[in-house]
Amino acid sequence: MFNFFDKLKNTVSKTAQALVGNVVDAVSDEKEFSDFVLDDMEDLLISADLGVNYASELVDKLRGQDKIKPSEVKEFLQDEFIKTLDSTGSSEIAYKDNELNIYFITGVNGVGKTTLIGKLAYRFKQEGKRVLIAAGDTFRAAAEEQVDIWSKRSGADIVRRDKADPASVVYEAIQKARNENYNVVLIDTAGRLQNKFNLMEELSKIKNVIDKNAPDELRESFLVLDANTGQNGLQQAKVFKECVNLTSVALTKLDGSAKGAIVLAIAKELNLPVKLVGVGEKMEDLKDFDSKEFIQALFI
Repeated sequence: MFNFFDKLKNTVSKTAQALVGNVVDAVSDEKEFSDFVLDDMEDLLISADLGVNYASELVDKLRGQDKIKPSEVKEFLQDEFIKTLDSTGSSEIAYKDNELNIYFITGVNGVGKTTLIGKLAYRFKQEGKRVLIAAGDTFRAAAEEQVDIWSKRSGADIVRRDKADPASVVYEAIQKARNENYNVVLIDTAGRLQNKFNLMEELSKIKNVIDKNAPDELRESFLVLDANTGQNGLQQAKVFKECVNLTSVALTKLDGSAKGAIVLAIAKELNLPVKLVGVGEKMEDLKDFDSKEFIQALFI
C-alpha cells in the first residue's frame, strides 16, 4: 500500500538529492576533510537553500577534527538536522478542548494561504469541530471569492465583508464565534509584501483586535511559506516576525520542490517550528509536520 511515508519520501525527493545526495556523492569517497573538500561541501549546502550561516556552521564543525570521516558525512548531517528541528520545540498544533481556538494565518500573496485555510478547516470539520473563517483579505475580490469557495468545500462558515476594514471583520468573527459556540476561527489576511508598511500596519491592527478581545484564545500565528521560494522564504519570515508574534510555519507546495531545506534554515535562524506541510492537491493533503519522519524521508 502506498502509505503517507512513501508519499512524503516522493514529495521531498528533489530536496533530498540537493541537500543530501549531492553532498554525500561529492565527499564520501574522500580520505579526509581537506579545505578543498569542505569548501565544496559548503557550496553544495548553500546551493540547496540551507542558508549561508547554517551551511558555514555545519562545515566548521568538520574543520580541524578527525573523529568524523567523509564516509560518515551522511550520518553527521542527519544528526545535525534532527537537532536543529527539535530545538524549536513541539511541532504539534496548539488546541484546547471546550474553548475557542483562533488561528492567525499570514504570508505573502501566492503562497497558498487560502488553500491551507480551506484544508485546515476541512480537517477540523472532519474532527467534528464548528469552524468559522474570517475573510480578512477584504480589498482583493479574488481572495474573498477564493476563501468563500473553500469555506463551502470544507463545510465551514464564513464572515465576509467586501471592502471593509479587515480588523472589523476579525472583530465580528470573534464575537460571532463566542456567541454561537464555535470551536475554531481561522483568520485569512492580505499578503501584499511589496507595500510593506501598509501590510504591516494592517496585520498589527488585526493582531491588536485579537489581543484586546481574545488574547487567551489565540493558539497559533502561522506563517505560510511556499517551499519553492527557498531563501526568499527566510526573508519573508523575518518581515512578518517584525509585526506578528509568529509561533509556527506551514510549508506549502513541498511536492516537486528542491528547496525544502528552507525548513531547516527557518528553524536555525528564527527558531520557528514547522507544524503543517502541504504534500499535494487533495483536501487531505495537509499533514502534521514530524521532524524525524521528514529527516528520515530525506536520508533514505
